[in-house]
Amino acid sequence: NTRLQVEHPVTEMVTGLDLVEWQLRVAAGQPLPLTQEQVLAQARGCAVEARIYAENPQNDFLPASGKLMHLRTPLDGRP
Repeated sequence: NTRLQVEHPVTEMVTGLDLVEWQLRVAAGQPLPLTQEQVLAQARGCAVEARIYAENPQNDFLPASGKLMHLRTPLDGRP
């Protein structure tokens, strides 16, 4: 599931829950471990995920390399 791949790290950071584990449980016929209300009750803060893309519009938007001039990661070292 591509949406799960993109959103999983952000959801895990905010809720502490592993959606991949949940997906495997559901696939094995197990119920979800928490309700939506329980998930929201344990959420802490918010998170943003950003991706850096380099595309060349003159070349049909194919990937293009370039220099990353500056990058600053969170101070607490979390991914």
